[in-house]
Amino acid sequence: MPPVEGRAFQITAANGPFEQVDRIFPDPGPGHVRIRVHACGVCHSDSITKFGLFPGISYPRVPGHEVAGVIDAVGVDVVGWAVGQRVGVGWLGSYCGFCEACRRGKFILCRNQQNCGIAYDGGYADYMIAPVSGLALIPDGLSAVDAGPLMCAGITTFNALRNSGARPGDVVAILGIGGLGHLAVQFAARSGYYTVAIARGQDKAPLAKQLGAHHYIDSQTQNPVEELTKLGGARVILATVTDAKTMASVVGGLGDDGELLIVGAPGEPMEISVLPLVLRRQSIAGWPSGSSMDSEDTLKFSTLTGVRPMIETYPLSQAPQAFDRMMSGKARFRVVLSTEG
Repeated sequence: MPPVEGRAFQITAANGPFEQVDRIFPDPGPGHVRIRVHACGVCHSDSITKFGLFPGISYPRVPGHEVAGVIDAVGVDVVGWAVGQRVGVGWLGSYCGFCEACRRGKFILCRNQQNCGIAYDGGYADYMIAPVSGLALIPDGLSAVDAGPLMCAGITTFNALRNSGARPGDVVAILGIGGLGHLAVQFAARSGYYTVAIARGQDKAPLAKQLGAHHYIDSQTQNPVEELTKLGGARVILATVTDAKTMASVVGGLGDDGELLIVGAPGEPMEISVLPLVLRRQSIAGWPSGSSMDSEDTLKFSTLTGVRPMIETYPLSQAPQAFDRMMSGKARFRVVLSTEG
């Protein structure tokens, strides 16, 4: 396939504005494919590129790591991937899932470790070049705009829950019903957990039930620790909020061998009492996203069980406005760019 021309929204320097440019997207090199982007989620992690929050980011850079599209060209040595396949590309900062280091569980040593939209250009564009190690097949029946957010927010919550040790019937609480939390509630309920949603305000109770929660706790009028204790204590509390004090305040709601699992990243330290953790064999852990194979599992599970993100869609031409909407915290609940139509 010859090179193609298309639009891209790039950042030219840390803290710089978005700039729309016309680019030539070349044929993919060895081990890579070119993707015709159909949709790209706008994730809070895109602020890393926008504001230069990681050292060593080279500019100009196109953000976007919740990509859904179609392969339109493959590198000469690429095996197992073909033009016309629907694929997603997600946050690749953790590990690829294919190399020997990943198979041995030494993810930090992954030879394919890299971040879409940070180490290389992402999906705020009509096309992108991606390594085959980062590809995930998108099942039929899942639209591009729905698949995009599942490549980061989806895999992060799904993968955390399925690796948590919780079993069907266990009490699993989701702290926060936002961009991550509204997906986590769906994944937990459809995985067979007794799902408890914790958020502020009775106005969120109908949404929690709509998403599949069996029980709702209003943290403004109820004590989450007391309410979880009435249920026998949570096997897992998945913290999707980004406030350390809020996370610390619910640790007492864990049951024996319970785990506070953190997927939201607070900017401040978390203070907790250690003795109850020791006496009741409780733990606190974090979880990143996952590999491209984990992404495929997330997409398959979502397709089979009807898990879908709640989204606000913007055309690619309004990428700056879409980013601002995401950063405002007012989106319900994921912002997605669409190049279609």
